[in-house]
Amino acid sequence: MQRKGTVKFINKEKSVFYPTLTKRVDAYFRENNISKFANGKMVLKTIILLLVYVLPFILLLTLQPPLWVSLILWLVMAIGVGGIGMSVMHDGNHGAYSSNRFVNFITGHMANLLGASAFNWKLQHNVLHHTFTNVAHMDEDIDDKASMLRFSPHTPVYRVHRLQWLYAFVFYGIPTLYWVTFKDFVQFIKHIRSGVNTQSKAKNIAIFTRITLIKVIYFFVLIVLPVFILGIPFWEVLAGFVLMHVVAGVLITLIFQLAHTVEGTDHPLPNESGVIENDWAIHQMQTTANFAPNNKWLSWYIGGLNYQIEHHLFPGISHVHYPNIAKIVKQTAEEFSVPYLVNDTFWQAVRSHIATLKRFGQMPHLDEAIG
Repeated sequence: MQRKGTVKFINKEKSVFYPTLTKRVDAYFRENNISKFANGKMVLKTIILLLVYVLPFILLLTLQPPLWVSLILWLVMAIGVGGIGMSVMHDGNHGAYSSNRFVNFITGHMANLLGASAFNWKLQHNVLHHTFTNVAHMDEDIDDKASMLRFSPHTPVYRVHRLQWLYAFVFYGIPTLYWVTFKDFVQFIKHIRSGVNTQSKAKNIAIFTRITLIKVIYFFVLIVLPVFILGIPFWEVLAGFVLMHVVAGVLITLIFQLAHTVEGTDHPLPNESGVIENDWAIHQMQTTANFAPNNKWLSWYIGGLNYQIEHHLFPGISHVHYPNIAKIVKQTAEEFSVPYLVNDTFWQAVRSHIATLKRFGQMPHLDEAIG
């Protein structure tokens, strides 16, 4: 990975697309006297999703039901994990949940309830993914050197990738399990070496200690407490724990991939000077796609991540506002002849994702190899 700051965007066309769009979006909030942050419905959703995650676990511990009931409860918890991660934690860590920094801190650090580090997540997602979307070796969401999947035409291709469109969804069940076990430690060291983590040595020792403590508490509550204190059979708890993470992993990974690894999205590379000759905002439009914009239930659950274009352009605005500002973004994009990619339904986006996995699983075309 190149060190942070070595890749830059240069608006060679001097486009005023983003300044114009920003003024129009600001005017929408000002003229309608609306806050850019979360509203009462968002607070209610936060409570609901927390209950979906916590309440089934309480029932597991207190009732100790038969295995089949336990697995259903773990499955419900997986839905809670996905909802908290995509709807609540996501807004909080972007500073979009509230104008109050403490509220954003609390909601963002709900990642800790899921066994993960908010600190690492913000570096990977806020800094690397949002700045260098679909740029190989910079965007860790497509940085797949150690995986069985290829999400970019600019990463190594192996024979096994020819079948990735078939096995990808199995591997999508791994990320959250890897996240709560090893990823935070591996990523922490990686970010220090790459220069993304710029904290002092003393601060990093404190952060590493906190990450370790989070893991200890998480596994104590979810594994040690039910098995060694309450006497629930270990294999039952392990089966439920793995089921929860596999389902949550598929949910979260698929949703994020449907926004960037689909037909029509670009995968640019910087030139030899580390420059991407494009306006940053237009780069976001070219590397990001919306999907299922009319599916209100899906949008509610996944925190508006089906409006990824709006999220990438305005990450500091709560997702509850994306459907309304999407109209402004689309209109402005049309005026400036900037692409606005949309897959109309969820399944259309899934088919497009599978088609892209097939294409990336083949040996690269000449232009991809050169690019």
